[in-house]
Amino acid sequence: MNNSDYMEEALKLAKFAFDQGEIPVGAVVVLEGNIIGRGYNQSIKNKDPSSHAEIVALREASVFLNNYRLNGADLYTTLEPCLMCAGAMVHARIRKVFFSSHDLKSGVVESNAKTFEFGFLNHKVCFQGGLKSKESSKLLKDFFIEKRTHKLNSDHIGA
Repeated sequence: MNNSDYMEEALKLAKFAFDQGEIPVGAVVVLEGNIIGRGYNQSIKNKDPSSHAEIVALREASVFLNNYRLNGADLYTTLEPCLMCAGAMVHARIRKVFFSSHDLKSGVVESNAKTFEFGFLNHKVCFQGGLKSKESSKLLKDFFIEKRTHKLNSDHIGA
């Protein structure tokens, strides 16, 4: 498998999240060519603000390796990570993160804080954005259009 294939796996998880009514973000953790962790957004289902796709994938990979350190592992995610997820990647010692769409509102890799470039961090995470960004952006846009349409229809029903 190559980078595009791994991101395709993350996109499948994002589509599953979409179908579950969650914001469509998916993530996979890859070590030595094998996917060792998978995740999709589950904050609503789990009633847990930390159930982002990346955190779920990191947890699964940590259980798989029986270690919270994921040295040499890469993470593929369909949306630029938020501050919580970026911090978890640093603590897990992720080698490189690949992300699809930029998140102008809360992404902290390139769009806002540029977290991985902070000088005080004890581990540096490499990154690359834009991999399959059109597919990821479309999925996110479709999700929010559907949510707005559903809300508008609900508002009219109750009127």
